[in-house]
Amino acid sequence: MLINNFLNIIITQKNIFAVGVPDSQLRALCDYLMQQYGIGNQHIIAANEGNCVAIAAGHYLATKEIPLVYLQNSGIGNIVNPVESLTKIYQIPCIFVIGWRGEPGTKDEPQHLYQGASTKELLKTLSIPVFNLKKETTEEELQKAVNEFQTYLDSGNSVAYLVSKDALQNEERCKYQNTNKLRREDALEQILQIADNDIIVSSTGKISREIYEIRERNGQTHEKDFLTVGSMGHCSSIAYGIALSMADKKVWCIDGDGALIMHLGATAVIGTSKLPNLIHVVLNNEAHESVGGMPTVAAKLDLISIAKGCGYEHATQITDELQLKKVLTEARAINQSCFIEVKTSISSRSDLGRPKESPIENRNLFMNFLSQESGDKQ
Repeated sequence: MLINNFLNIIITQKNIFAVGVPDSQLRALCDYLMQQYGIGNQHIIAANEGNCVAIAAGHYLATKEIPLVYLQNSGIGNIVNPVESLTKIYQIPCIFVIGWRGEPGTKDEPQHLYQGASTKELLKTLSIPVFNLKKETTEEELQKAVNEFQTYLDSGNSVAYLVSKDALQNEERCKYQNTNKLRREDALEQILQIADNDIIVSSTGKISREIYEIRERNGQTHEKDFLTVGSMGHCSSIAYGIALSMADKKVWCIDGDGALIMHLGATAVIGTSKLPNLIHVVLNNEAHESVGGMPTVAAKLDLISIAKGCGYEHATQITDELQLKKVLTEARAINQSCFIEVKTSISSRSDLGRPKESPIENRNLFMNFLSQESGDKQ
């Protein structure tokens, strides 16, 4: 179904107000909103899905217009609190458009399988009625669902459109780019070289996929790397938990700007602890590249000032490859908590693969490595 037809049917009021976190399954919607509204008063890309619901609630309170909230189903966990203790309590309706990753019967990545299987049940638990938009859904079928949902919306309750793969199309795709020159994969090559035998914890998306491929290309094992294939925004906290328990080992957190912003509060907890063995690297391409490239607010943030304000003792920004090796080497040598922002382009290889091992196999390799390292110190 074409995205403009979909929106014309589900939004019965005059104005559209949309707030969301980008999802590749909703690429047609994301591109359309950027093409029509950009980012401003009618369209907001939020930090996380709970943030979306709160912004949507504020819009409704001010205008009485029912907001559209878009997200991947992996973000349902983030909306539970504001749905249960805000929108339901105050009877604030939202129209949720949710990308259904890991839909039963479809092939998808391992991080989506459990979430995909439980998505409908989670929405049922939240008392949110669901219509599954499929590739073969007709406009007449969608209109019937909209008519049935109207009673819920009129009484202050939310509804959800669960979007299957390829159910939405847009006639034109957006091309996202920035002015940064340094490729993320080149930066990762340098980081892994400098890190040597250190511990690596990498964020979800293309960062972990590129680290995996670099190791494969260099004939190295994957035992030193914890590839966080899901749990967006929590990579830094995982690295922090490891660094607390392994004070004699350098731990590198390889983060993304979207993931950092999603749970930015973790930066305050980590920074104020001043762990001298933790090096927090943020590869900032100012975009949600792994799900299409829509912008984050990172282009407008002073991440170095934020890091210093949160307590990191050493904070530096890198804008080109010439600086990279020097800054990384210094960070590894000093006995201080470090935060390094690396400004990178929006780019990745079209043939970028995915890890061949399962998450459990990755975990076992990684834990065996940590166990050996701990034993060596005893």
